[in-house]
Amino acid sequence: MQPSETPVAIAAESWTTEQAIANLQQTDDPSTRYYAAWWLGRFRVRDDRGREALIEALSDTIDRSPGGGYPLRRNAAKALGKLGDRRAVPALIESLTCSDYYVRESAAQALEALGDARAIPGLLALLEGGVEAAVRVPGKPHLVQPYDAILEALGALKATDAIEPVRPFLEHDVPRVCFAAARALYQLTGEEQYGDRLIAALGAPELQLRRAALMDVGAIGYLKAVTPVAETLAENSLKLIALKGILEHHLAQIDDLDEAAIDIMTQMDNLL
Repeated sequence: MQPSETPVAIAAESWTTEQAIANLQQTDDPSTRYYAAWWLGRFRVRDDRGREALIEALSDTIDRSPGGGYPLRRNAAKALGKLGDRRAVPALIESLTCSDYYVRESAAQALEALGDARAIPGLLALLEGGVEAAVRVPGKPHLVQPYDAILEALGALKATDAIEPVRPFLEHDVPRVCFAAARALYQLTGEEQYGDRLIAALGAPELQLRRAALMDVGAIGYLKAVTPVAETLAENSLKLIALKGILEHHLAQIDDLDEAAIDIMTQMDNLL
């Protein structure tokens, strides 16, 4: 259920920062606390009290799902990633050891967003055992670890020590994990073979995989992917996001508009 679909979330739209922080710190209503964490992240509230309340929520033991997960911790980690405050990094690193798969996933994504190299050892620890250990949990819909989020974080953090641990994940049996490994290895090595793997993935038979590949080539700014992105059988909105990522990456490396930049903008115009 999306935040906008619940009565608490509707009420949250009119909260003030003071109310959101107070609601996060109270313990009577898990739903209100859950949306308070969401609210602080959604509105990028850069308030020391809010940050500390979110960090405290990362160790909450009250809000438990029927399956034993920690919904409040998940939302707190997501919010901290959006606030851009690296003072949350140590607590997020600690969250990488949480028993809740989705807390670990949210923590990895937040650490990627915060861009702090202190997270690298903790992320690498989750890859221990290599692809041989990267199997599905019997009866569970997800992997043992959120490998795609971990791999993407290691790539974004320029964790060159991760090159060899990441490489086996190119052969994982879950395609999105393979994509994440290629994405990370391109960022860590600059070798086109990994970008070319993602271009090939743009032709995957399943729409969901094509969507994932679009986001990956956009994230790494792979210039060779411009035309394949424009021709991918997927929503124009997603193709525009991917092309925007490639354009921004390219513009950061040049002083003036060049032919490649103009081509990307032309492709984007054609999709509008």
